[in-house]
Amino acid sequence: MPSSERSAARARGLDIPLATLNEHPILDLAIDGADEVAPDLSLIKGHGGALLREKIVAAASRRFVIIVDESKIVGQLGTKAPLPVEVIPFGWRAAASHVEGLGAQPELRRKADGEPFVTDEGNYILDCRFPGIPDPAALDRQIRARAGVVETGLFVGMAKEVIVAGVEGVRSISSI
Repeated sequence: MPSSERSAARARGLDIPLATLNEHPILDLAIDGADEVAPDLSLIKGHGGALLREKIVAAASRRFVIIVDESKIVGQLGTKAPLPVEVIPFGWRAAASHVEGLGAQPELRRKADGEPFVTDEGNYILDCRFPGIPDPAALDRQIRARAGVVETGLFVGMAKEVIVAGVEGVRSISSI
């Protein structure tokens, strides 16, 4: 079950059979990566540009497992990675102002040619630098309260296990 058109194209190129959420609306397991992982297993995801689809797949899963290297583990979200916020193109600057009012420095994600990056769903992404995100659930609600905001890259209460690879081996952090 690919969570992006890019992943789907790669899989088709390797003759890997694919399914859709419309065919299988409930998944037993989803496995993905993350850009940051907090001690409570809250995540920042979406630097690959597919945060909306990734969140839809995670929400459809009975169990959501994350695999990262130890550089992705942080004491507080927002420490290393900006928070991606998916917005509709119409009025994206108003959404950026809203997020800025919440303490962020938003920047429209652009492709190498300078044009706005467009998600598989036809939206833009604002990469929002916060000085830290002490309450990810509250911030997620505040950001999504604005019309034009489609979704955030905050995945709160979704991951059940994080598998971490490091120089001393592999370890598992679990909320189960």
